[in-house]
Amino acid sequence: MLIFRYLLKETLKSQVAIFLILMAIFITLRFVKVLGDASEGDIPASLVIGFLSLYAPILASLVIPISAFLGIMMAYGRLYVDSEMTVMRACGISEWYVTRVMLFLSVLIMIFTGFVTLYLAPTAAQSEYNLREQAKAEAGFSAIIPGRFQETGNQEAMIFVHDVGSDDSLQKVFLAQQQANDEAQVRVVYAQRGTISKEADGTRQLILNNGNQYEGEHRRRDFRVVNFDEYQVQIDDPEQQVSRKKVSVLSTAELLQDNSIEAMAELQWRIAIPLSIPFLVLIAVPLSAVDPRQGRFGKMFPAILLYLGYFMLLLASRRVLEDGKIPVQLGLWWVHGIMLMIGITLLSRDRKFGTELRAKLWRKT
Repeated sequence: MLIFRYLLKETLKSQVAIFLILMAIFITLRFVKVLGDASEGDIPASLVIGFLSLYAPILASLVIPISAFLGIMMAYGRLYVDSEMTVMRACGISEWYVTRVMLFLSVLIMIFTGFVTLYLAPTAAQSEYNLREQAKAEAGFSAIIPGRFQETGNQEAMIFVHDVGSDDSLQKVFLAQQQANDEAQVRVVYAQRGTISKEADGTRQLILNNGNQYEGEHRRRDFRVVNFDEYQVQIDDPEQQVSRKKVSVLSTAELLQDNSIEAMAELQWRIAIPLSIPFLVLIAVPLSAVDPRQGRFGKMFPAILLYLGYFMLLLASRRVLEDGKIPVQLGLWWVHGIMLMIGITLLSRDRKFGTELRAKLWRKT
């Protein structure tokens, strides 16, 4: 029991450390991207934290398997380099015992990862989808940036606002429009004040007060100038019907009721992520056995290649399944079967069964 707890503790320490490091790296990259979208006016600045918090469960579902895999490689690589595993072997602790301990831990991680991939991540993806639809509906004018040219929601005009008042009124507004049927004709409007109103159908109107309108052709000086007290122009089209949700934002219960190929591929993918953890353990434990002179990273490169190959095969199978080129019954399961055979081969290479099998195969050849 003491060895059991020690192995669990050393592995968990490495796994948690790698998980936190990877999460910090990817969350930072995501933060930079979302912040860039906010600075461009694509999303309101008030939604930045919301997008980041909803992205965390989706990211965690992908980071947990690799952190569990690398955590075992790092933890047991250190035990081999420090000759602790040699002492354990002398005391009767076999590689198969270590594998059983790690399989026990992998089942616990698999259950937690299954909760994340089957419930938490889809819920976060659904909320992120709703948040993105909300940001799209507000069309950038909820995040007007003074001193910057911005395109209107219907992409028919360019607007420049000098300042935004405390009452959300626009100060010193410049608006440039081009006639759709005559590219030579331009219309430029400058007003001291402006406001944005939203109609019942979702149409947004820009109402300008106390300004001038200049209309004419390019490279000509005979512009028509009109003074106005109030000028109104449509800057956004009526809200379109909400687009069809992607299967990635559907809940697991909705996927089970959906008989489409895309839904089945998404469901198998969500199951494949937690299911991969025990198979990764079968590979990580034998590959972590290194000679002290090799160092703890002696077999890290081939291990990472196997991991990448595993998930690249899963992604490729998902794509092929979505295209309907392989039967649903085969789906992504054959990839797990390959990794199971690789894991059993690696574990049995130094055991009596594996030695006898290799000897028989060698005699036949």
